[in-house]
Amino acid sequence: MKIGIFGGTFDPIHMGHLIMAEQARFAEELDEIWFIPAKTPPHKKGPHMDATHRLAMVERAVADHPSFCASRIELDRKGPSYTVDTMIFLGKMYPQHQFYLIMGADMVLHLPKWHRIKEILERVSVIGLLRPGYSLDEKELSPEVRRRLTLVSKGVKVDISSTNLRNRLIRGDSVRYLIPESVRLYMEENQLYGPS
Repeated sequence: MKIGIFGGTFDPIHMGHLIMAEQARFAEELDEIWFIPAKTPPHKKGPHMDATHRLAMVERAVADHPSFCASRIELDRKGPSYTVDTMIFLGKMYPQHQFYLIMGADMVLHLPKWHRIKEILERVSVIGLLRPGYSLDEKELSPEVRRRLTLVSKGVKVDISSTNLRNRLIRGDSVRYLIPESVRLYMEENQLYGPS
């Protein structure tokens, strides 16, 4: 099977994440996409919403898509959530699968700085999706990244960020149609992100 791995803080997950995942699934004919919330993202300084809440929101966001699922693999591991550790683990658990990392093209530029990037690229291909306001000149990328990269430029580009959503929620602004309704209800029930 061809499995897309979409890792992230998902603080909170939003429609932009889901649209990117669906476009990657369609572009590379992926069988499934596994959303993997990071417990302790090494590149983002906290504070973050509690990992259990972030996983619960991801589970609700992907529940109605037959090819999407949430995984707690990084939440159950101690220490920082390094992609290389996740991919080594998944490769051992599911040697029959081909794995593809899904990310915004803006993150593709940072790949050379990732922890043990060469080991990651030995194990997976990368699907980079262009986002509004970002461009990517493949000449800027290392030959190793270019060889393993599929750049998806077609499709809907949605300019939503989790940071912007958190700010909207703190101000008490509407996030309707920016996040799945099931996620909005979960946030409301658990009093997450709202004005203090």
